[in-house]
Amino acid sequence: MSLKKVLMMSMTGFGLTVASFASAEEITIATVNNNDMIVMQELAPRWEKLTGNTINWVVLEENVLRQRTTQDIATNGGSFDIMFIGAYEAPIWGKNGWLTSLNDFGDDADYDLEDIFQLVRNGLSADGNLYAVPLYSETSFTFYRTDLFEKAGIAAPTEQPTYTEFMEMAAKLHDPENGIYGTCQRGKAGWGENMAFVGTLANAFGARWFDENWQPQLGSAEWNNAITYYVELMTKYGPPGATANGHNENRALFKDGKCATWIDATSAANDIRNPANSKVADVTDFFQAPKQETDKGTGWFWSWALAIPASSTKADTAKDFLKWATSKEYFQMVGETKGWVAVPSGTRASIHEDPRLLEAAPFAETIKNAIFSVDPADPTRDPVPYTGVQFVAIPEFQGIGNYVGQQVSAALAGQQTVEQALANSQQFAVREMTKAGYIK
Repeated sequence: MSLKKVLMMSMTGFGLTVASFASAEEITIATVNNNDMIVMQELAPRWEKLTGNTINWVVLEENVLRQRTTQDIATNGGSFDIMFIGAYEAPIWGKNGWLTSLNDFGDDADYDLEDIFQLVRNGLSADGNLYAVPLYSETSFTFYRTDLFEKAGIAAPTEQPTYTEFMEMAAKLHDPENGIYGTCQRGKAGWGENMAFVGTLANAFGARWFDENWQPQLGSAEWNNAITYYVELMTKYGPPGATANGHNENRALFKDGKCATWIDATSAANDIRNPANSKVADVTDFFQAPKQETDKGTGWFWSWALAIPASSTKADTAKDFLKWATSKEYFQMVGETKGWVAVPSGTRASIHEDPRLLEAAPFAETIKNAIFSVDPADPTRDPVPYTGVQFVAIPEFQGIGNYVGQQVSAALAGQQTVEQALANSQQFAVREMTKAGYIK
């Protein structure tokens, strides 16, 4: 334990706080409204009591969070001291000098940076510099209702199924008269919402965002096949109003027993399998996200992580919170207060090896193995010049991904054809990539 922690504990033991000896600060944290972040808000008063500092939480829906944080950091706005960002933003923003380096976390033996999986650390780094620390990391797999599979006479796949086989399952499971939909997939527009799923679906159908010369490929037959499949799957076997459903909305539907299948983040498993939160905790299991023409890039890679904007004037206090909120002790605290099934996944080796976690959440090993099966450097059937599975790790992707997400959502809503959606997307991508100098 560090001297600072010892002093803090000693002072609080005598009814004092750090604020008694130094001016306390309020830090502002921009976060998404996901379950693990809500748990952090519930536990954060312990850090406030320990340090005398306070937190102003700005809780935003995922698309809004990305819009607000991107605008603030690009303009050096200084509205936030800590931001929840991911494996797309951290290396790009860090390389631009927009984030505070966290390399000094490696010097803190108590924090034990090496305990965080190297794949995850690499995804939050650029040029050997660490710019964010993870709360949880994830890939995607298929959640399914074991009771409904049994009732329909469907054997759960023991090997990776195809999307053709997956649609056949959804058709047999679809029972809207009894409020159960064959599948629930993301339809809400956004590069990190519908395009997280659609991007991996496109990979499975052999599609790619760009060829080796950075020429956009959204007009290809592979993209057409993928989006045609997606629209058919969701209009026939999905819930009504699917274009309004992102990760959180589908998670709520699944937990309420409305979905027979759901392909989404492995990190949701701890919530779905928690009897305190879910009606289907005891009848949910998992298998791989489907493949089709290829099995490359069929499960995404992502981390939700905490970073400090370079514009923050309270970096020391912000770093103290980051160390607390992503420490071994924090994960143990979640297990002891919320149940070990609720512990965030995919971050620390020591936590994934903890017998208490393995007993409460035996699927934790499956999640870890699934994450390590992903290769962001080799995400597609055909060669590509980029890294990233469900996103392309270039600054221009955010705008392109959002636009394509809007076009795909409009096709799902029946407002335009798949062909129109992809033609618009191709035209937009060519314009943006030309403007950025990737192509002439």
